[in-house]
Amino acid sequence: MLTSLALIFLLGLLLGGLFMKLKLPAILGMIITGIILGPHALNLLSPKFLGISADLRQLALVIILTRAGLSLSLHEFKRIGRPALLMCFVPATFELLGVVLLAPPLMGVTYWEAALMGGAIAAVSPAVVVPRMLKMREENRGVQHGIPQMLLAGASLDDVYVLVVFSAFLALLKGESVSATSFVSVPISIGSGALVGFACGLILVFLFKHVHIRDTAKVMIILSCGFLLNELELDIAHIIPFSGMIAVVAIAACIYGGRKELAVRLSGKFTKLWVAAEIILFVLVGAALDVKFAFTAGAGAIFVVLGAMIFRMAGVFTCMLHTPLFYRERFFCMLAYVPKATVQAAIGGVPLAFGLSCGNNVLTLAAVSIMITAPLGAIFIDKTYKRLVAVDK
Repeated sequence: MLTSLALIFLLGLLLGGLFMKLKLPAILGMIITGIILGPHALNLLSPKFLGISADLRQLALVIILTRAGLSLSLHEFKRIGRPALLMCFVPATFELLGVVLLAPPLMGVTYWEAALMGGAIAAVSPAVVVPRMLKMREENRGVQHGIPQMLLAGASLDDVYVLVVFSAFLALLKGESVSATSFVSVPISIGSGALVGFACGLILVFLFKHVHIRDTAKVMIILSCGFLLNELELDIAHIIPFSGMIAVVAIAACIYGGRKELAVRLSGKFTKLWVAAEIILFVLVGAALDVKFAFTAGAGAIFVVLGAMIFRMAGVFTCMLHTPLFYRERFFCMLAYVPKATVQAAIGGVPLAFGLSCGNNVLTLAAVSIMITAPLGAIFIDKTYKRLVAVDK
């Protein structure tokens, strides 16, 4: 396993740096590193290491979402209001509708199978969006209009909504019953996650205020709470819907609200952790991709992904209506909400594991969506944000 980790870091840094020299996102080099090292190419990664890849991806997401929460002001979120809330589910709904309309004629699947495929690819990737929005905040770009704050919050909540929808369609195709309560679980999981997270955050704020603890130890405590809350999500799923990721963001946001100066210091430490976590995350995403299988899908899957991306952008534009944002800023938001990676890698193979006839199609579409939208979305953000979003005066 240590050899696998060494290969991931060395080749990931090398190709990531090479792509940055070519003025391309480093994550593209990391994904290619995973494809090269993974079981579908050179097969240089230990099976034991790949066996814990889901946990390692979860660890990386906890780090980046904590970092996002440490700069997330609830006052700013309330100020943005309606568009911030709509961004949590409207773009994903538009994209799912796009797949339902496009996949049957282009890939020869039924409408219910297309709905499952849409649920598999409709989630935006916090791992791509969040670091770039934090960079925009540091540069004070679009903060007055709430652009980075809105995309930060939406990228976290969007995933919860999509996962519930995906689970509902998966149950339908497995022959299980799905009731309205399945969809009611979306606000319940968000609300319960936020409440538990804020409660933990208040306890940590009190602890850090009255007990002298080094900042490095505080980082370890916060990470441990995040890991435990994600495990709690699995343990109580049969009792009450609960989102561990929302709880993680809520803990960090509570620390920001209670002790802003501490949040700024801790954010710097999480930024350093993200250097290693980002490489692990995107290399493992690449390792999960079967490029040969994805290419067998032909042009149909590519057109479905591109068409769904246009539907998603239309959903973002809808969220921006009647806002003070300039049209160039609205266009930037449409571009920035494109990338997918982690959720698709995690759930793309689930229908196939259950033996559903559409399993290969779902896995293929998930793989194609990652290969197209992750680098494309990163390029969109990196190449346009300085031109489309001005520095606040």
